[in-house]
Amino acid sequence: MKTLLLATAFAALALSPASAAKMACTSANMAKLVAGMGGEDTPGKMAARKSMAAANSEMSKGNMRGACKHYMSAEKAMAMK
Repeated sequence: MKTLLLATAFAALALSPASAAKMACTSANMAKLVAGMGGEDTPGKMAARKSMAAANSEMSKGNMRGACKHYMSAEKAMAMK
């Protein structure tokens, strides 16, 4: 049982850098996300728009940590179907 848990933990650590790179908080990634928000309104896109509005608000205040948190939640909302 311990071996199985250890193997699962290593597998999770091995996969996390790939997902972290996808969600890097950069202006290029933010622009790509905003560009993908067009088209039909879905619940995921509406949630992503709210999160990006909050991210823009935080960036205007100079709070990049808060802006990145909102960006990441927008990224997750866009991934929802």
